[in-house]
Amino acid sequence: MLEFRNVTASIGIIEILRNLNFRVDAAETLALIGRNGAGKTTLLRTIMGFTKVSGEVLFEGKPLTPLVPAKRPGLGIGYSPEDRRLFSAFTVEENILLPADAARLGAVETQRRLDKVYDVLPELKEMADRPAGNVSGGQGKMVALARALMIGTKLVMLDEPFQGLAPALALRYADALRALRDADRSITLIITESNPALLRGFASRTLVIERGEVSDGSLSPERKQP
Repeated sequence: MLEFRNVTASIGIIEILRNLNFRVDAAETLALIGRNGAGKTTLLRTIMGFTKVSGEVLFEGKPLTPLVPAKRPGLGIGYSPEDRRLFSAFTVEENILLPADAARLGAVETQRRLDKVYDVLPELKEMADRPAGNVSGGQGKMVALARALMIGTKLVMLDEPFQGLAPALALRYADALRALRDADRSITLIITESNPALLRGFASRTLVIERGEVSDGSLSPERKQP
């Protein structure tokens, strides 16, 4: 589904990723493990088109590089950044619906996707009318996940989703990811994390990123899906 071929990525004049070659298969759950500053976020931002790239990034066999960032979510790619980036004056549901509005989805398709999101994250339905500025940090991560799911029909990328979560909320977030996987076995997940133990038993494969370079580091040799 997703392939990096000799990809080097820079932010400004600073080279972050160096000569990456790897692929992510459809329906795979990939853990991207690395310390802070290793290049995890830059790799996701490269997929979204926010870095200067040499080499090729392919999605479903077609080059992503020629596409401007605004066109990439329309391919079915959802992205939940580490800092959530919610609009505090909007309600929880309005934040969730933003990608659908941007993609100009019809009312029927928008409702279908929203219902699916609420099936995975039922607590957000109860919070739908609450201003996003009034939710906790952990709840905000759930809203950001829901927003990514609205547009990420093929690939969903989650950047450090467990960072800063209390243990109970971390468990709830993990349960939501398992519910997503149970609801849609075709979706591909890429999850970045500094602590590999948090994804043990969930990821089907692991890549380790260090100083902008990627190597295999399987947490689950049998590649067993959750």
